[in-house]
Amino acid sequence: MSELDTLIQLLAKLPGLGPRSARRAALHLIKRRETLLQPLAGALAKAAAAVRPCPSCGNLDTVEPCTICRDPERDIAAICVVEDLADLWALERTGAFRGRYHVLGGTLSALDGVGPDDLNIERLLARLQPGQELILALNATVEGQTTAHYLADRLAGRDITITRIAQGVPIGGELDYLDDGTLAAALKARRALART
Repeated sequence: MSELDTLIQLLAKLPGLGPRSARRAALHLIKRRETLLQPLAGALAKAAAAVRPCPSCGNLDTVEPCTICRDPERDIAAICVVEDLADLWALERTGAFRGRYHVLGGTLSALDGVGPDDLNIERLLARLQPGQELILALNATVEGQTTAHYLADRLAGRDITITRIAQGVPIGGELDYLDDGTLAAALKARRALART
């Protein structure tokens, strides 16, 4: 197999790229060898050598513990639990949460054979201190709900406040386009309208 075929096969393994998109990307990289391919290859090599998971929260960074865990401005009383890094990065983009995080690495799923020992649950339980708030920012799926209930059961009797992010109608969303589950969640999570 040629180097070009290997490049195409590796690119095709990336999310969102099939074989045809991978071929187009490979050709684009080859045509721009000096301005794109070589700098990309160098950046990939540096990232492979330097980036590692944070031993505390599971975030990726070049320092241990990660920049978020080291930040003295972060609220240590709140830990936000997410399924994976993409969720952590999405929450960080908002700038709305200034606490710490914990990446589970997935959710419980009997069908997929994912049990508690396959996730970073024990590390989370070891991090929690009395009086802290645990914010569950898990996806609104059966697996996310199962994981949330499992964590709540494991923390029963401990002085930990467990909250969950709101679910329902997104800002700018039109009811007509929402699925039944989202609408039902929005109705259940309704709250009083503040009067001015």
